[in-house]
Amino acid sequence: MKKHLKRLAQSKTMTKVVLPIVLVIILAIIGYMSFKKPAGNQPVKGKNLNSEAAKVAAETFINGYLMSGDNKATIKEITEFYGFYKLKVDIVSDVVDSYMTKDGKFFFPQAFDVDDMMKKGTGAAANGAAATTAPADLPKTDKPVVELFVMSHCPYGTQIEKGMLPVVETLGKKMDFSLKFVDYAMHGEVELKEQIVQYCIDKEQASTFNNYLKCFLNNSDSASCVTSANVNKSKLDTCVATTDAKYKITENFKNKVGFKGSYAGFDIYKEDNAKYGVGGSPTLVINGKTVETGRDSATLLSTICAAFNNQPAECKTTLSNETPAPGFGTGTTAGSAAASCN
Repeated sequence: MKKHLKRLAQSKTMTKVVLPIVLVIILAIIGYMSFKKPAGNQPVKGKNLNSEAAKVAAETFINGYLMSGDNKATIKEITEFYGFYKLKVDIVSDVVDSYMTKDGKFFFPQAFDVDDMMKKGTGAAANGAAATTAPADLPKTDKPVVELFVMSHCPYGTQIEKGMLPVVETLGKKMDFSLKFVDYAMHGEVELKEQIVQYCIDKEQASTFNNYLKCFLNNSDSASCVTSANVNKSKLDTCVATTDAKYKITENFKNKVGFKGSYAGFDIYKEDNAKYGVGGSPTLVINGKTVETGRDSATLLSTICAAFNNQPAECKTTLSNETPAPGFGTGTTAGSAAASCN
């Protein structure tokens, strides 16, 4: 979420919003936060902002706290909506709906149509334990093959990665784990470059990869993480250059070759993407089967352990059942999550 707001408003146009549900969304996606803008641009407590002032306030907050790098969000449209302001936010890769209280104090990245969801019977409450339980027909093997497809800057890819890392450390070589990348990148050249870096570290300096990834998922600063994880930079640079040339990643990006719609292609794992029909980040594949599961470490461990013919002792390890927050950082969010970048 620090990089993009993509998919924080996956719900289609909402017609009815109930305040308690919206508050749950705040806790679930960005945590309960007071809208604190830079000094000199704070809303007057208890006083509603007009639409133009609200637009400025929203852009200031989003660009100051939720975007990173050179990307800047803009508010394309602002309307009144059930006592809130409804914002159409252009975040470069997409235009999403978000919401803000009229006094500018609280920002809501998503809202649910309660009546619609209850009628359709969607969500964790309707699906019960199935929302976080491994499928009964999950193929079993002596050493499960686990493949996780992500985009390096997708907030929901980073979310499941943070949940997966403790599982990888717990099971170690008891499973065959691979971190792979979706064959298109929604977050620009920075994502393409980062994915080559991660591919090379994992391929040639695997002993440093987990520490590098932990660092990157926390602060998104690749250069500092290369140093802190003791990655051999000279070896890394050589691999990056060779890999980039082999798959023509930067060349194709600059020449707009191999794009999927408006998104740049990333062909390193193109065959695996086609094999499993990967359609977004994250996509979890266990023993050749695409699996929907929770993103906290405890649930991921349970799901993967269900794929063993005989579960090892490590499957009894107690891991955190708190769901990591989307995006970069070490925060957590309430409940499970199913959002993705696609």
